[in-house]
Amino acid sequence: MFVIREKFFSIGDDFDVLDEHGAKVYHVDGKVLSPRGRVVIEDAAGEEVASVHRHLVALRPTYEIRIGGEKAAEVKKKLFTPFRDKFTIDVPGPDDLEMKGDLLDHEYVIELGDVEVASVSKRWLTIRDTYAVKVADGVDPLLIIGSVLALDLALERAEEKKEKTERDED
Repeated sequence: MFVIREKFFSIGDDFDVLDEHGAKVYHVDGKVLSPRGRVVIEDAAGEEVASVHRHLVALRPTYEIRIGGEKAAEVKKKLFTPFRDKFTIDVPGPDDLEMKGDLLDHEYVIELGDVEVASVSKRWLTIRDTYAVKVADGVDPLLIIGSVLALDLALERAEEKKEKTERDED
């Protein structure tokens, strides 16, 4: 299990991803946030192991995850999903994953077909403004953490657009 602080992108701070014992596993460099929405994930020794950045795609939010310098996946919002947001984690080959549930409130699962490979929840923790990510054995935790961060970037960007629209209407 990994622990991630909620709403970190609005602050733009660096932060650590912790394991269930509170030990630092990854460091996320929030200071590299740019108009393209890029963050860098470093291992405990400070070496870059992955990155997440926004693609400029017109119809829907799309974020690319790179692990070890190689493209590992694209996280894309599904276009027509009434009542609930769904995101696809498009990996090379046929094994795409899907994020579904209450994405805004950090209560969702990531599935490969009908098999749950990861889950995200705030309910497991007593620490305020944090959520936990559980990753099934055999699944790359960097892919899952990168996907969760991509989702957070997309939701933060959508919230900023909504606030801007509301300000422009006033």
